[in-house]
Amino acid sequence: MSLTPRGARYQVTRRQPNATTTETDYQTYQLFIPTFTLQNYADVFASSVTYRTYLITLRLCVLVWALTLLLGFPIAYFLAIHMRSRTWQMVLFLLCTIPFWTSNVIRMIAWIPLLGRHGVVNTVLQRLGVVDAPLEWLLYSEFAVVVGYIHLYTLFMIVPIFNAMMRIDLALLEAAGDSGATEWQTLWHVIVPLCKPGIVIGSIFVIAAVMGDFVTVNILGGGQIASVGKAIVTELSYLQFPPAAANAMVLLMAVLLMIVLLTRLVDIRKEL
Repeated sequence: MSLTPRGARYQVTRRQPNATTTETDYQTYQLFIPTFTLQNYADVFASSVTYRTYLITLRLCVLVWALTLLLGFPIAYFLAIHMRSRTWQMVLFLLCTIPFWTSNVIRMIAWIPLLGRHGVVNTVLQRLGVVDAPLEWLLYSEFAVVVGYIHLYTLFMIVPIFNAMMRIDLALLEAAGDSGATEWQTLWHVIVPLCKPGIVIGSIFVIAAVMGDFVTVNILGGGQIASVGKAIVTELSYLQFPPAAANAMVLLMAVLLMIVLLTRLVDIRKEL
């Protein structure tokens, strides 16, 4: 038997005594077909799984954005307005960055012994008599994924808001107090409007990071939570490059659309 290359095709020749020669041709496996097509986009938009995956990712994104804003704004307000000592500002700010001294994967894995069935949280709750059995939804659930996201991205919300608050002239706050405004009125009518560029920049950081994340979903979701980033990684692992590329482009357009909508609210160039 001899193999003779013929371009992308091969010729297999079998020679038998006192027999005619037989030939069998076959074509090797082609990963890419070099032709322009929009079929990969049609397949993405024709699948109901795509819409469910995007809805789940969008729900996680909105939830994480709201929680990081609720946590990040008071922390930035305390550091920038109430903490007058620059030394203590830097010390407390440095404490916020300590989790970033390790990689994202290590920080996510660290939640497993805390939230697991026999983890620290379940053990404490059972010993205090709060629950009779371990809480299964603490780990490998949307709750765990949201906790991981908040752990990862709250600082991304704190830094731009803190930077915006540091530019506020404290004389404005004193003038508002002298005019009879309460602390809440000063916060809502003076500080929040002046911090809008910082809030928008922090929102862009958080939204872009959550929409494309797949590591947190894989580790803390336990393969039970869907996301667009995870879907793209799965398609790449199965060498399905055309649908992965289409999904990546759709995700990019969705993120850019949200960023454009956010930048329409305020002029973030003031913070740049």
